Amino acid sequence: MYAVIKTGGKQYRVASGDKIKVEQIAADVGAEITLGEVLAVGDGASLQVGAPVLTGASVAAKVLAHGRHPKVRIFKMRRRKHYQKHQGHRQPYTELEIGAITAGNA
Repeated sequence: MYAVIKTGGKQYRVASGDKIKVEQIAADVGAEITLGEVLAVGDGASLQVGAPVLTGASVAAKVLAHGRHPKVRIFKMRRRKHYQKHQGHRQPYTELEIGAITAGNA
């Protein structure tokens, strides 16, 4: 069984036991959280699709860790103008382990 969930403005296809990195969620490490925005649930040949979300569907997940992605380097330059700007950014993330997937009704 798999589900398509939405969190942090992005969509993820997850199955039980998967480990995913999502946008940072305010939860403690080791905490159990419930992801309520389930867009679709599939099991073999059957597929339930919400409009836009499935009512009653949820995905349980456990917070494994918090961290930061590798640095993205930003370099801006205007030629012949003596202008150079260096910048960097590290996006924070939360690593989740997907547990039980509960199907709702469309």
